[in-house]
Amino acid sequence: METMTIEHHHQRKLLSYLTFNVSAIIYLLLLIQCTDKVEVTRTYKYMKPVYMTTSELRSAVDILPPRTIQEAGKIYFLNNYLFLNDPGEGIHIIDNSDPSDPNRIAFINIPGNFDLAAKGNYLYADSFIDLMVFDISDVNNIREVRRVENVFPLYTSYSGFQVEDGQIITEWVQEEITEVIEGEMDPLSSGMFYYRGGLAFANDASFTNFARESSGMNTSTGQQNGAGGSMARFAVVNNYLYTIDDYNMQVFDISQEDNPEEVGQDINVGFMIETIFPYEDKLFIGAQNGMHIYDNTDPANPQHVSTYEHITSCDPVVVEGNTAYVTLRNGNECQGFVNQLEVIDIEDPYNPQLVETYAMEHPHGLGIDNGTLFICEGEFGLKVFDASDSKAISENQLAHFDDIHAYDVIPLGGVLMLIGNDGLYQYDYTDPANIQLLSKIAVPSL
Repeated sequence: METMTIEHHHQRKLLSYLTFNVSAIIYLLLLIQCTDKVEVTRTYKYMKPVYMTTSELRSAVDILPPRTIQEAGKIYFLNNYLFLNDPGEGIHIIDNSDPSDPNRIAFINIPGNFDLAAKGNYLYADSFIDLMVFDISDVNNIREVRRVENVFPLYTSYSGFQVEDGQIITEWVQEEITEVIEGEMDPLSSGMFYYRGGLAFANDASFTNFARESSGMNTSTGQQNGAGGSMARFAVVNNYLYTIDDYNMQVFDISQEDNPEEVGQDINVGFMIETIFPYEDKLFIGAQNGMHIYDNTDPANPQHVSTYEHITSCDPVVVEGNTAYVTLRNGNECQGFVNQLEVIDIEDPYNPQLVETYAMEHPHGLGIDNGTLFICEGEFGLKVFDASDSKAISENQLAHFDDIHAYDVIPLGGVLMLIGNDGLYQYDYTDPANIQLLSKIAVPSL
């Protein structure tokens, strides 16, 4: 009898325990459900997408008279002509046969244009998802000759654009909304989420991180290929055009200059890829986490040689001789927190070695010519160094132009072409100790 009572007691205790836990679980589920349905009034920064159809995109390209530069973007130089990108809008054609008196000739209206390169008589440019080819043999009669469609799906996403049901998101317009939010997710628990077909941001940090910057100078291949800046994502080497997106490198055969043909599969480089700089038989690719070196002996099939890693930061790179120069800067789009120049020994490309690190203020693009190093310091101007002694660069500053906002440069043949937020500057640096301003094409103040 006692045994039965004890067993009955244990059964009742077990039943009570199970009943409590089941009740607790039900309560928690109800609580969670109630929490999900709690209505909270919040104010959000909302990025509303603006769309364009692919047919509208492809019919909008036009050759127009010269117009005012709205914003200075990427630059490319070929055969005494400067090609200046107006980000997202198109390309200004500038006769630069006299750098002290540059003459704007035309503007090519190209929606979604951010990068460019040129070879011989042809100019290559992106238009969101497409690759455009223009005949520039007569700059007074520029002609569109080819459009390679849908070749940049990942490249365009870098700048915040994507293809969706035959449409392209051409830009994001900021709006601010205040209303009651109800759903499965507490809007304050995540920095960014899809909402109303756009992107909503629950805090300023996430919104700021969304606002990314879009962004090799080629001195070894001759004027047939021209020269680009250190922030370039397009590069021409002889009969090949190389383009990069956030992750991949694409190779186009341009031996028939007016008819680019994509070669093989995209080459996965890594992630957070930013710039490409060709030098001799190598391609140097700048990423936010390092510098990738590719052997370009077989130009249709570049092979990875090595990666020099650094902390996460924006990272353009230029090369001269056995030395690579890399600038790192902080900023929301880079997720970094340093501002410095790194000098890297690449005599053995399979084993790049850091030579020296120099503190900078906020470096962007850079260029090197015959030992003279030019560094764009953003709002802190342009700095020029004698870099012949890699271990004493900071001790050999030649000049500092602190009254400009410098973004990128092309030093070529004694003329420095510089772009900043207020225009295109050109300097004579034939005497690096006595650099002289030659001309400026101003960008209107925003």
